[in-house]
Amino acid sequence: MNHTDHLDETEDGYIKIDRYNEEKITSVANHYKDILGQLGENPEREGLIKTPERVAKALQYLTHGYDLNPAEILRGAMFKEDYSQMVVVKDIEVFSMCEHHMLPFFGKAHIAYIPNGHIVGLSKIPRIVDAFARRLQVQERLTNEIRDCIQETLKPTGVAVVIECKHLCMAMRGIQKQNSVTTTSAFTGEFAKDKTRAEFLRLITANLH
Repeated sequence: MNHTDHLDETEDGYIKIDRYNEEKITSVANHYKDILGQLGENPEREGLIKTPERVAKALQYLTHGYDLNPAEILRGAMFKEDYSQMVVVKDIEVFSMCEHHMLPFFGKAHIAYIPNGHIVGLSKIPRIVDAFARRLQVQERLTNEIRDCIQETLKPTGVAVVIECKHLCMAMRGIQKQNSVTTTSAFTGEFAKDKTRAEFLRLITANLH
């Protein structure tokens, strides 16, 4: 594969590396040049000359989750620990692309698990959310994939996932309901019990600051 690394330095000094496959970029960009023409635009005008390439790079970044293995991400930071209380990571930012219209949906994920001999580095939970979200998705499947990955990899006594998102396919087209929020949830093990699930829901809605 022909990859090129593009480095962009942000204001806080963090280096972001976007890894592109140049052959795919060229192919996708050519298709978007044709699409611009089909839409009635002139792809050769100044403002659009580089648009096909920009869109191709953006799409490759927005779908880079296909190249990630979420289970491996978790296994890379699993530790034996005698802790059996609920671990909650809430307000994880979610950015994904609806597979029906290829428009964004975005919001927050709230995740909990009850360890059964192993814990995982807390930064890995948001990373697996991103690994699944950076694909063409539906929110329902995204919720289940995160749940199943944690359950099958960590083998805790229970997993809980709640995702709340706004969908631009609803806000910009169709019924055009700008303030609608879609909530999905998935539970395993101990979280199937009303008491445990209620504690999780209380924690993710509580203002603990």
